[in-house]
Amino acid sequence: MKKVWIYKRKNIRGWWVGWYESGKRKAKALPSKELAEHFKHIKYTQLNSDVFTGTVNADWGQMLAEYNEAKKVQGVTEGTLYEIALSLRNFERLAGRCNSKQIAQNIIDNFILQRGKEVKRTTLNKDIRNLKTFVNWCRENRYLKGNIKLKELKEDERPVRSLNNAQIRKLLKAAEPHRAMKIRILLALGTGLRRGDIEPLKISDVDFVSDYITTTSKKTRKSMGSRPVSGGVIAELSRYISELKAGQEKLFSHHFNHKKWKKICKDAGLADLKFHDLRKTFCSLLAQNGVSTAVTQKLLEHSSPNLTNKVYTNVDPVLRHAVEQLPVGGWL
Repeated sequence: MKKVWIYKRKNIRGWWVGWYESGKRKAKALPSKELAEHFKHIKYTQLNSDVFTGTVNADWGQMLAEYNEAKKVQGVTEGTLYEIALSLRNFERLAGRCNSKQIAQNIIDNFILQRGKEVKRTTLNKDIRNLKTFVNWCRENRYLKGNIKLKELKEDERPVRSLNNAQIRKLLKAAEPHRAMKIRILLALGTGLRRGDIEPLKISDVDFVSDYITTTSKKTRKSMGSRPVSGGVIAELSRYISELKAGQEKLFSHHFNHKKWKKICKDAGLADLKFHDLRKTFCSLLAQNGVSTAVTQKLLEHSSPNLTNKVYTNVDPVLRHAVEQLPVGGWL
């Protein structure tokens, strides 16, 4: 039987759990004695899994604290942590502070029914995904047993805005008096970058020799050291940068102006256009030109090809381009 123990370290805050594994002494620091006791029990069952096959009883607060810590170790972003916490708070509100023995299929099903009365199906599915990840983590750490099933609900297809070539020309023409805004629009259309990733770009991020831009996603924290950019966009960037003040480091000296954006859209006859629709237009144009989902997914930095297909390429121009390939003229 392998032992696990708790101890304090002199002049160091928190509690420590120690154990031997593969002939080496290991330790883990935890902020409170309660969490240390809890982790000790988990580690004990893991080390002695050959003689212990049951589940660990834990209250709601303990599970949340451990789960949050595990996600931080995995490098999950603050925005994602907030969304997870929000979903679990809604579960706690509707289902109560369940301990590990109380979480069962009927509790999950009841939460989905109650939550479905409050929010749209897209928001409900986000809660279901976050709850599913939490339940799977609980099962891995022996908090839960049994096969709890969580399945996302089918959503109605939402219309996705995508511009055609004539609309793009009108938009760029309306933005001509506002050079910085035009470059933002051109970058979004030519690279698929989000507005939050365009704003912090520096002049040094642009490689005019190889036609690349170095980018880091604010949302996913992923970085693309050499994002390819078309020669036309690079040429416009070069002309724009040559007009900037000497010594300027950032590509844009002023923040994005929403009033200016709305005026440009109105002048172009696209009053209800959102800046994010430019990213969807980029994806749509790639699909129309036969670019594979795998390549588009890489350029958009999506974690799943399903998201690329479902949200960004499921648009009318793509479908219309596909049916226009039929040789109807030769049939008649």
